[in-house]
Amino acid sequence: MHRGGFLTFFVIIAAIGMLFDWYVFTGLKTFTNDWHSQRLRQVVLYGFLLVSVGVTLLFLLGFGSFSTARGMTPFHEWMLSLFLTFFITKIFFVLVLFLGDAGRLFVGIFNTVNKTQDQVSHSYFPGRRKFISELAILVAAFPFFGFFYAMFRGKYDYKVHRQTLYYDDLPDAFDGFTITQLSDIHSGSFDNVDAMQRGIDLAQSQKSDLFVFTGDLVNNAAWEIEQYIGNFSKLRAPYGQFSILGNHDYGDYIHWDSEQEKAANLDKLKQHHKDLGYRLLLDENMVIEKDGQKISLIGVQNWGKGFIKVGNLDKALQGVDQNAFKVLLSHDPTHWEEQVRYNPANIHLTLSGHTHGAQFGVEVAGFRWSPVQYRYLDWAGLVNEKNRYLYVNRGFGFLAFSGRLGIWPEITVITLKKKTA
Repeated sequence: MHRGGFLTFFVIIAAIGMLFDWYVFTGLKTFTNDWHSQRLRQVVLYGFLLVSVGVTLLFLLGFGSFSTARGMTPFHEWMLSLFLTFFITKIFFVLVLFLGDAGRLFVGIFNTVNKTQDQVSHSYFPGRRKFISELAILVAAFPFFGFFYAMFRGKYDYKVHRQTLYYDDLPDAFDGFTITQLSDIHSGSFDNVDAMQRGIDLAQSQKSDLFVFTGDLVNNAAWEIEQYIGNFSKLRAPYGQFSILGNHDYGDYIHWDSEQEKAANLDKLKQHHKDLGYRLLLDENMVIEKDGQKISLIGVQNWGKGFIKVGNLDKALQGVDQNAFKVLLSHDPTHWEEQVRYNPANIHLTLSGHTHGAQFGVEVAGFRWSPVQYRYLDWAGLVNEKNRYLYVNRGFGFLAFSGRLGIWPEITVITLKKKTA
């Protein structure tokens, strides 16, 4: 979508938001109707309008400065996030209020139809009850405070997810071998270096044998990682650091003056992987050797259903022994679904990312839900099909919405174990 299209879309959404403002205002009038202090009542009513309309105007002004040459900056992400917080909060408020008003309308129509001749002058539409406004405020408080937590704390609330996988054909030397995986750093979105560093330190403290990064180092451009090279280059493992590209790394979502400029950006990003100490795998494989035994680490460029498809799995597998134990790095989990899981090469483990788990959802006591599940079959965690595993990392960073709620940023630690009889 071009810049004019973005602005038109956002103006329409902002207009809907302002209609919500009017309706919420009427609900707040009901809520404050019996307050003794008229001054306090005016502060609440017009304070709400001032803040809500102000956030909408800041949102529009912010995206008025949006440049397709740079994409979304942390400023734009914050403006979008604040607007979404108020917009979704108002939706919850409006839904409760609307249900109450719909009930009043039904009762009023019923009473009007059934009134007697001497009651013609009477109104049979009951007034809005204060209880409905109170309930609307209570319900709306959950997304309001939840989204603010997501923006200020949740996006840096790193969680370590551990998985132990058992294989009959794992070389004995690799029994207990550990892999730390990060994915979707999205360095162009960070706004708190100290909080980000805590996540890096947590990843390094796992002391895994191997470190892998599965794509989307940047949002759009190579320069976004440059200020953090010193931070992420601290990630080290005895058997090396390896990486691949994700869909955002190719610079497809911003405008370039020429194809040469775009290609130069990708070349610079590849150099930055080297600066970080990561061995970037571009449809190729490496042998990891321990005590004279070997496993194959394979890395493909991005291949995703509905996204860029440049990865070449056949090329990446060239020279790999059919009987080798294989670990594949592939950014988009749809690649596993479409090409990997039934591949005759029998790839033991695929590590992916990409989905972010939508940065929003619920994972409690075995129950999992996220809106991303309506787009991706496999969107977070472990998938096993006939002892061929896919692990989808929930992402280290964030994009567009400057927050995470329920789906926290992830550091994955995989332990490979030899299955015993």
